[in-house]
Amino acid sequence: MAPVRGDGMRGLAVFISDIRNCKSKEAEIKRINKELANIRSKFKGDKTLDGYQKKKYVCKLLFIFLLGHDIDFGQMEAVNLLSSNKYSEKQIGYLFISVLVNTNSDLIKLIIQSIKNDLQSRNPIHVNLALQCIANIGSRDMAEAFSTEIPKLLVSGDTMDVVKQSAALCLLRLYRTCPDIIPGGEWTSRIIHLLNDQHMGVVTAATSLIDALVKKNPDEYKGCVSLAVSRLSRIVTASYTDLQDYTYYFVPAPWLSVKLLRLLQNYNPPTEDPGVRGRLNECLETILNKAQEPPKSKKVQHSNAKNAVLFEAINLIIHNDSEANLLVRACNQLGQFLSNRETNLRYLALESMCHLATSEFSHEAVKKHQEVVILSMKMEKDVSVRQQAVDLLYAMCDRTNAEEIVQEMLNYLETADYSIREEMVLKVAILSEKYATDFTWYVDVILNLIRIAGDYVSEEVWYRVIQIVINREEVQGYAAKTVFEALQAPACHENMVKVGGYILGEFGNLIAGDSRSAPMVQFKLLHSKYHLCSSMTRALLLSTYIKFINLFPEIRSTIQDVFRQHSNLRSADAELQQRASEYLQLSIVASTDVLATVLEEMPSFPERESSILAVLKKKKPGRVPENAEIRDNKSPVPNAHNAHTAQINHTAGTLNNSNASSDLLGLSTPPSSQSQSGTLIDVLGDIYSSTNGTSNVINNAKKFYFKNNGVLFENDLLQIGIKSEFRQNLGRLGLYYGNKTQTALQNFVPTLQWSQEDALKLNVQIKAVEPTLEAGAQIQQLLTAECIDCYCGAPSIIINFRVSGGAPQKITVNLPLTINKFFEPTEMTGESFFSRWKNLGGEQQRAQRVFKAQQPLDLPGARNKLMGFGMQLLEGIDPNPDNMVCAGIIHTQAHKVGCLLRLEPNKQAQMFRLTIRSSLENVTKEMCDLLVDQF
Repeated sequence: MAPVRGDGMRGLAVFISDIRNCKSKEAEIKRINKELANIRSKFKGDKTLDGYQKKKYVCKLLFIFLLGHDIDFGQMEAVNLLSSNKYSEKQIGYLFISVLVNTNSDLIKLIIQSIKNDLQSRNPIHVNLALQCIANIGSRDMAEAFSTEIPKLLVSGDTMDVVKQSAALCLLRLYRTCPDIIPGGEWTSRIIHLLNDQHMGVVTAATSLIDALVKKNPDEYKGCVSLAVSRLSRIVTASYTDLQDYTYYFVPAPWLSVKLLRLLQNYNPPTEDPGVRGRLNECLETILNKAQEPPKSKKVQHSNAKNAVLFEAINLIIHNDSEANLLVRACNQLGQFLSNRETNLRYLALESMCHLATSEFSHEAVKKHQEVVILSMKMEKDVSVRQQAVDLLYAMCDRTNAEEIVQEMLNYLETADYSIREEMVLKVAILSEKYATDFTWYVDVILNLIRIAGDYVSEEVWYRVIQIVINREEVQGYAAKTVFEALQAPACHENMVKVGGYILGEFGNLIAGDSRSAPMVQFKLLHSKYHLCSSMTRALLLSTYIKFINLFPEIRSTIQDVFRQHSNLRSADAELQQRASEYLQLSIVASTDVLATVLEEMPSFPERESSILAVLKKKKPGRVPENAEIRDNKSPVPNAHNAHTAQINHTAGTLNNSNASSDLLGLSTPPSSQSQSGTLIDVLGDIYSSTNGTSNVINNAKKFYFKNNGVLFENDLLQIGIKSEFRQNLGRLGLYYGNKTQTALQNFVPTLQWSQEDALKLNVQIKAVEPTLEAGAQIQQLLTAECIDCYCGAPSIIINFRVSGGAPQKITVNLPLTINKFFEPTEMTGESFFSRWKNLGGEQQRAQRVFKAQQPLDLPGARNKLMGFGMQLLEGIDPNPDNMVCAGIIHTQAHKVGCLLRLEPNKQAQMFRLTIRSSLENVTKEMCDLLVDQF
């Protein structure tokens, strides 16, 4: 019986049916193997197969592959189908190639030639199939092979509209793989003018392409603004009958409208042509007016399309931030959505109002909705909407409503979802500090935070309250009284004990006149909490007790008894034992005057910017409004534990010939006067210092920007060597830990420190090592790194260990895993370098720094550093022979980022000017930050 011809392919249908009817995996594999053997014999047989048979067998192979089985033949037959004039056969050939053929295949030249033939065809269907195949493969080979044909198809007047549409989308796909594919010059104007095309499908596809091009080269494509505004105006003012084929549920061309509005968000409001700006404002007003009209349909598709355009228009209004009338109207429109029954609409309204709250024009308008937002925070069923309401309250807060908003947040915090409590604590702490006119209110708020959500109060929060109390004399007595009362609660959080111990140790004398808070009462109250706390809090309380001896000499003997008890050899904690022993000796040996000098009240902290905002920004990047009064501080806040014990440790350490802990406040003696023997480590910890209790430290982290092997870190106890190698987006490191002492290092545990958010961009795996490092021995630890996406900074490794008979040690070392390690040096001619340099001229694509040379100009040394940095040093490119230019490509799993560099020395001024340009803003800035001050 002759086979049934046509698209039905009965044989394929029967095969698929057989597979679906298989009762087990084994039966399925058996049926597939039988079919593969049959297809192989057909392809190798003497009988020539016609197009229908090839199509049918290729379809079967494709189906088998999609089931998860490897296919190692049939590629040639699929390529042969490309030369067929039948649509169905050519379509299957392209589908097979798109899915199965590797770009390194020997057949790729044949495939490219077949695609070229189809691109030159007069049949638009064949051209579209070729374009879709190119886009599906999307490789650099495809981009290079068709870099001239596709742009010509896109702008040619002879090209049919459906082909132009496909060409624009294909070009967009290839541009993401290879940005160099888009020609410049006169092509720029021709691509921009696609926005004027009569065919709406062409305009929609072209808008997506232009939006991608604008993000890389905004200045070059600036001419698109007026054309985009003109096209948007025509759509917005049209009725749904004018654009019948592109109207979706009575909304004219909603997808194109959204794309145009997003395109305009790449630029500032048009100022050169007042007519363009006026027309844009008219469009935005019209969209806001239409949002007020009664719905033309009750179907959800109508409201979704209408609201999509509205919210994108509001985003553009917020982005421009220049028209007070539009901003207020947008706020009022969003306010109506806060009570909408649709959860998504309420969420989007709250999110957009967060941005409106940061504008001086609309801030007051947003505040009018405060009661509704507070209700949303408390009553919403969806936690994401409740969290968005908290964000909006934070954004709309100012001096007029701060106390009310903070109180509402505190009230809600008691029943808030666990997932948002920590973030709420940070926001309450920031708002109460920023808007406090009376700092007694601030103290009350922070203590309430600890009482309500103590587990979620981070160290930054309670460090900050201590700094503020120390710096403001008028609030010290109130803080001591309030914290004393808070400590009397039966169930008292450990963070409250920490704050209470610190403040009473400094200012307990201010409330000691009241018999209810006499010195002995204060001491007994604190000591009643001692056995319920962790060892770090106990160490802080011991420091408070030694302070009490200075403040209240009448209870000296009682406190000395406590010190004796804890200095007993049977004490379980060696650090507490050592601390108690030293404090006891200090209280016995030192005279009253010396003791008063050592234990005097802490001086005021230098005014520092709050680190709480930095923590919040890290949790919610891009969603925390900039704050003029509390800005992110690049250097961490000094550790309050360390501040409290700095003077104590300095003198106590001196009495025992020991080294004071690392002191960020500049209160202790310089390192040169410190001795290594009998190291005293402050268990309250200096969480921001790299080492504890070491001298003669060598830390070469920055030198490894330019090399891969050598000594990374060394002190009197430990040497850390490193060998590393990198290839594209993968890296492998070997860390060699050498014990320089004559005793074993116990509990030796290196731990990787890298946030979960950063781990999504740089995945680092670390192998465990043995917990004991013998005297004079060396052990190796292996790490692997995979660069997923561009990132900033580098992970660090924390090494905890204990020297036999000594105190615990903690060393933090930055790993040489900065983004430049994934550079591939790239050779370029002068012409291509400066062409690319010009294309990367956007404000967000370039960074420039001028800086003083660290030592007399060493141009050969600078050249060596640049080569070690990972880029290709291009000789003879720059007209000035002293200037250095480099090129490189950063490999990540997500994409490749081209980067160009120019270093210009000024011998007379002993200065450098460094300019970096790349296709990603964060890469440009990171490269600049890494290189500045390295020459």
